Amino acid sequence: MKRPCLLLTPGLVSYTQGWDWQKQIQQRKIQDSQHPDVLFLVEHPPVYTLGQGSDPEFVKFAPGTFELHRTERGGEVTYHGPGQLVGYPVLDLRAYRQDLHWYLRQLEEVLIRTLSHLDITGERVAGLTGVWVKGYKVAAIGIKVSRWVTLHGFALNVTTDLRAFEVIVPCGLTQPVGRVEQFCPGVSPADLIPLIATSFAEVFGVDLQLVPLAQVIALPVPQ
Repeated sequence: MKRPCLLLTPGLVSYTQGWDWQKQIQQRKIQDSQHPDVLFLVEHPPVYTLGQGSDPEFVKFAPGTFELHRTERGGEVTYHGPGQLVGYPVLDLRAYRQDLHWYLRQLEEVLIRTLSHLDITGERVAGLTGVWVKGYKVAAIGIKVSRWVTLHGFALNVTTDLRAFEVIVPCGLTQPVGRVEQFCPGVSPADLIPLIATSFAEVFGVDLQLVPLAQVIALPVPQ
């Protein structure tokens, strides 16, 4: 029997809200190993994030100009915004493989398979983390693991406004950033959700079950 994994697709949510949801689930999983794994697929309003230990020299805008958060994930500065699908798997790697390099390669494989459904060839670059298409980096990956339970994940540029990357050095690299729309005109983030879900289920060997957010997250009661 395949391991169950809950799929949550709440749409456009603030970065801090998504971050809080992940941490809620991570703490539950640390306390109760029987709690199902979860995959969030979301979009965020425009926001920049720094990884733990990121070099602030890669941020080219003045403090206060844009929303900016330092997080506990690995990696350098990146951008999230509308038109970009962000995946946050909260998985207990003890049930898969306790190997962070393996996990990073699995996330890359999810994205490579997703792109293949659109007849786009995604590639890895030796020594780096992420996915490239024809020399353009279309997906970034940054993770954090506590007691082998994962946080953060991947960001796939679908129709993202690439001008947002001009005020940073994305992931500390000088290679150009791209988006899926360059290679598949007319595609939308909504088109990619079922493709990512299918690829994720294949790569991790899970039974992915789409469920309402309120079934998993304790939502605040409206005043």
